[in-house]
Order: sequence, then C-alpha cells, then structure tokens
Amino acid sequence: MRDSSHHPINKEHLMYSARYLFAGLLLAAFMTQPACAAKKAETKASAPLEQAQVDDPVSTFKTGCKAELDKFCKDVMPGDGRQLACLYAYQDKLSTRCEYAIYDAAAQLQREVNALSYVAAECDDDLDKYCANVDPGEGRLLACLEKNEAKVSSRCEQAIQDTGLNKVK
Repeated sequence: MRDSSHHPINKEHLMYSARYLFAGLLLAAFMTQPACAAKKAETKASAPLEQAQVDDPVSTFKTGCKAELDKFCKDVMPGDGRQLACLYAYQDKLSTRCEYAIYDAAAQLQREVNALSYVAAECDDDLDKYCANVDPGEGRLLACLEKNEAKVSSRCEQAIQDTGLNKVK
C-alpha cells in the first residue's frame, strides 16, 4: 500500500495551491472587474441568461459557491473581491463544487485576459493610429476600432473575429 505523503498530489499540496489560486483570483477580480461587468451587461443584452452565466466568471463563482456565500459571507457586500476574500477565510470548509467553481472562474478569466492580450497585440498600431485619445475601459477601445472598421488592419480585424469580441454588442 502506498503512503499518501509520497503521492505527488496530497492534501497539503492542494491547500497550498488553493491559497495561490485564491490570491490570483483576488488579483484578477480586482483588475478585470470593469471588463467583466461590461462584457456581462453586453452579453446579457444579446444572449439568453443561461449562456451569459456559462460565459461569465462572476456568475460561475456565485452559482457554484452559493451555499458557502449564504452560510459564511451573507453580510459581505459584493464587489472588489470581498466575497472571494471572505471565502478564503473558510477555504478548509468549501465544498468540492465551490472549489471547482472558483477554479472554473479563474480559467474563464484567464481565457478573457488571453483574448484581450491577443487583440491588444494585433491591434496595437491601429489603437495608436485611430484611438490614441480614447480612454480604456468599458468597451471604449473596441467601439473605437469598430467605428474605424474600414481603416483597421486585417490582422486587427482577424483578431477581433477570432476572439468573438465583434459579437459582444
């Protein structure tokens, strides 16, 4: 019989990983909250609610951790990662469903960050040329690129199509 302390993934390793995941999510939630909120509002306007919940990291987190949020964090005001910080204090009491929801939300955020990074890299020259005076945030840069659609490079246009940002209106 194998000793579980020699297994490459043991409980201590999972708890150590969970701490870093929580820290990463707190950082990601703080940094991407306006982008997620804008995308969520835009997605809800153009897609059924079920699809919006699947694509929205905040909804994934709140749905998967509803029991824990109601039990441990009911008096915590949502926003700025406060609920996630609250759950961090109770991480040893989280259900598998909640842990998975946090992991899934982090993966969704990472995909969104990767998509935005790809578009930013491919559209860098176009952003400098056509949108230099536009303040970032709340979809303003994407709106500027769409406004100048006839002039933007094919690389930029392709990146927007590849990521599906052209469908978020």
